[in-house]
Amino acid sequence: MSSDRFMRIHSPEFQAMAARVLRVTQLTSRLNSLPFDDEAGKAELFAQILGRPLPPRVTIYPPFYTDHGLRLELAERVFVNQNCTFLDYAGIRLAEGVLVGPRVTFITGGHPVDPQERREWLTGAPIDVAENVWIGAGATILPGVSIGRDAVVAAGAVVADDVPPATLVTGPKASVRRQW
Repeated sequence: MSSDRFMRIHSPEFQAMAARVLRVTQLTSRLNSLPFDDEAGKAELFAQILGRPLPPRVTIYPPFYTDHGLRLELAERVFVNQNCTFLDYAGIRLAEGVLVGPRVTFITGGHPVDPQERREWLTGAPIDVAENVWIGAGATILPGVSIGRDAVVAAGAVVADDVPPATLVTGPKASVRRQW
């Protein structure tokens, strides 16, 4: 996305992104239907999805979902459990030693709150997860969040704000902010 983190829907940039999403959806469908022990098949599909081979000692248990793939950066010793989703168009970085529980969702894109702008624009901000972070089952990490080294995100947490290093965060975040 551009530096202002907005992309006009139906622009050439959006059309290229939409084509990539269709291609990656086909690839992840194939990945998720392979036998679990087909290491060569998984490696080939991950290389196509990510645009490069998985780093050594990265473990991802299918089913696995991503919408773009090319902006998902995984360091050594990252572990991703089953049924995780990475909506990575604006970029997701998982540093060395990150552990991701089952059903975790990372979302880097969104829409403006204003109803008039919602169908015209996509918004986005990258997610950065530092070394040795543990993200519990069913957590949701929202656009623009940074999670500091050695932090723990509890199961089911919705992370909308940065998490300091060596911190445990828990619970849902939803609350009334404004009305129109």
